[in-house]
Amino acid sequence: MNNKLKPALLGGLLVGLPSALLSIIPIANWCCCIWSIAGGVLAGFLYIKSSQTQVSVGEGAIVGGMAGAVGGIIYLIIALPIALVFGMAMMSEQLTRSGVDIPVSPFLLMILGGIITAIFLAVLATLGGLLAVPIFEKRKGNGVPPPPQDFGGTPGAYGTAQ
Repeated sequence: MNNKLKPALLGGLLVGLPSALLSIIPIANWCCCIWSIAGGVLAGFLYIKSSQTQVSVGEGAIVGGMAGAVGGIIYLIIALPIALVFGMAMMSEQLTRSGVDIPVSPFLLMILGGIITAIFLAVLATLGGLLAVPIFEKRKGNGVPPPPQDFGGTPGAYGTAQ
C-alpha cells in the first residue's frame, strides 16, 4: 500500500467537501468536476512527494481512485441529506406541475442521482491521479538501480585477461 491512504484521504476531502457543500448553488455545482480532478491531482502529488521510488501512472490512478472513493462517500454523507431536505419538495412540485407521472418516487430518484454523482466524482478523481504522475514525477528510469561496478569480486575472476 506504500502510504497511499493519507494522500487519498486529503485528496478525498478536496473532492467531497466542496462538491457537497456547493451542491445547492447551481453554478458552483457545475464546478464539482474541477474539484474532483483537483482532488485526484492533489492525492497524486502528495503520494509522489512521499514515495521513495518512482511512481507509475497506474499507482497515480489508484491513489486518485481512492481519493475519489473517499470524496464520493463524503459527498453522499453531506449532499444527500441536503438534497433530500431542499430538493424533495421542489422536485415533487415540478413533476406535479409538469404533469409527468413517473412510477418511481422522487426520494429514490434523489438517492440514485447521488450515487451516480459519487461514481462520477470517483472517475474524475482517478483521471486527476493519472494526470499527476506526468506533471509531478521527475525521477526517470526503470526503478531498478544498476549493480555496483566491482560486483563479482577480484578482477579476472571470471576468466578474463588481466
